[in-house]
Amino acid sequence: MADVAPPPGVAAMKFAQGSAALLVPRLLIVVHDLLMIAFVWSGLRWLASVAGAPPASSLLLELLIAMLVQGVTLQMVGLYQGLWRFASLPDLANLVRGALIGVVLIVAVLFLLGRLPEVPRRVLFPYPVALVVMLGAPRFLYRLWKDYQHAKHGSGTRVLVLGAGRTAENLLRELRADGRYQPVGLLDDQAGLKGAKLQGVPVLGTLDDLPYIAQETAPQLLVIAMPSATAVEMQRVVALCDETGLPFRTVPRLADMLEGKARRLELSEVRIEDLLGRKPVEFEPVSTCIAGKRVVVTGAGGSIGSELARQCVAAGAATVVLFERAELPLVEIAEELGRDHPQTEIRPFLADCGDPAACRLAFQGGVDFVFHAAACKQVPLLEGQVREALRNNVVATATVARVARETGVGSFVLISTDKAICPVNVLGASKRFAELASQAVFADDGVKLAVVRFGNVLDSAGSVVPAFRRQIAAGGPVTVTHPEVTRYFMTIPEACQLILHSVSLDELSSAVYALDMGRPVAIRELAEQMIRLSGKRPGIDIAVTYTGLRPGEKLHEILFDPSERYQRTRHPRILRALPRQADLERIRDLLDRLDQLLAGSAGEDELFALLCEAVPEYVPGGEQDEQRADGRNGPGVPEPGGVARAG
Repeated sequence: MADVAPPPGVAAMKFAQGSAALLVPRLLIVVHDLLMIAFVWSGLRWLASVAGAPPASSLLLELLIAMLVQGVTLQMVGLYQGLWRFASLPDLANLVRGALIGVVLIVAVLFLLGRLPEVPRRVLFPYPVALVVMLGAPRFLYRLWKDYQHAKHGSGTRVLVLGAGRTAENLLRELRADGRYQPVGLLDDQAGLKGAKLQGVPVLGTLDDLPYIAQETAPQLLVIAMPSATAVEMQRVVALCDETGLPFRTVPRLADMLEGKARRLELSEVRIEDLLGRKPVEFEPVSTCIAGKRVVVTGAGGSIGSELARQCVAAGAATVVLFERAELPLVEIAEELGRDHPQTEIRPFLADCGDPAACRLAFQGGVDFVFHAAACKQVPLLEGQVREALRNNVVATATVARVARETGVGSFVLISTDKAICPVNVLGASKRFAELASQAVFADDGVKLAVVRFGNVLDSAGSVVPAFRRQIAAGGPVTVTHPEVTRYFMTIPEACQLILHSVSLDELSSAVYALDMGRPVAIRELAEQMIRLSGKRPGIDIAVTYTGLRPGEKLHEILFDPSERYQRTRHPRILRALPRQADLERIRDLLDRLDQLLAGSAGEDELFALLCEAVPEYVPGGEQDEQRADGRNGPGVPEPGGVARAG
């Protein structure tokens, strides 16, 4: 499978070159074998005559029969599919099988022609053994000679390259110049390339031949040189690599090299996001919207907040205020941005965004965009921490929103979650309450409100991927809550680009945005893929165990609320819906009551009751609701990956 499809003329040329390169040595091998068949038969005939047998009356006819029948038999058993350079036990097995079948067929043909009585048994019985020796010896001697030459003139890690396109060609040049690696062959799904050579390295077969070719060539490392392969194709390639039990790496992407994330010959591990079952969503730059603007990012030390700050700086923001209550993450992201983008004003601000005075100080000098990413997000933990969930997810959101309104912020973006749709846990309910609080604060105001809902963000802090990675490093077991549990995943860059695009897509004063994330991913399959990527075998080297659903979890998430009608925006993978109608005056009263309860000594039961009152669709317990547990969408709601039509 080449990484880039060549133009038709180039493809035809490659096919012709591959066919020519394959045809010439194969013809020589066939001629060699036919001559050996004739030599063995005539030699055995001569020995039989020396031992007293009558001489052959029609030796030429016998030779023609033996050469024709035996040649066809050797072709049928697959002897000519391999290369002498990599002759091995499977080739010997083909030789033995071909010789035995051949002598039986020769006997049958001689019998039908009435010539069998003229052929002594001392010719027929030793014939298969002699033929195997005479055909096998040159093959194995040639391989031994090539291995000796290889050992004499080269050293380094033996590499088998998957892919035979431009990337593979560039890789082979680098490998030759580097000296640490020795390419032993290439595999590619373009059948016409088999037998051709790229930078002097032969194309040995297709990707499906990998397990067999790996045994023949004895590589120490597999390198995937297919940067344009889709997620489905990468899953197939990784599964094939896993069958061999060999370590495998991938060639860095061109974009990674241009961004300085990888050196030219720094072979990297296959990225887990390559295995999600869909191609990452591509976004256009948003520099025209962010360039020269003043931006505040709350939760700037987190996975989403820090990447969002990076992208704002890269888009040309004039000032970026990093609002964060954790010291070390704030220091790290501030130092990184200050070092990499000295032209941008980076203002680290250590405070809790639930503090109104701190928010006013952070917003001094005017702000164009507020990206509110600060939140508590751990589902099982928050089931027993209702107070902090409401304080940090709801009250802090309302506080930042009020200050943004007071100071004349242009756009306010609330980072929410798909768990806010038909919530079954405290996290989802508190984030839904935060959405309502934002609507209530900005109602009839000039501030543009965008609510952005995520699925699970791949490799973010506290997500399943880092947990699996730690468990694999410790030797397992890898723990999955349920064998059927699925989730929608998106990458951190996708999440941040979705946020940035939400402020530039249209002029609606208030909207809800989501990313079309395709089909959900089975967590069990994700765990097994990560184990394979580590060079281990799931269930053999590292066990996968099931612990049961945790508090607040359900088997399947849904993307769409029954009362929200999503439409595609001008970006085909970004979906938009108008916020649901709500009694905003009632929400304001509930926020006032919540402030009073948090200021006093209210217990968890009172706070939980208020949460249920604020979010009537909240059904605690999750899996007790069969429809929610199965993840089935309600009436009028598109299936995952689908979009409702306007109207």
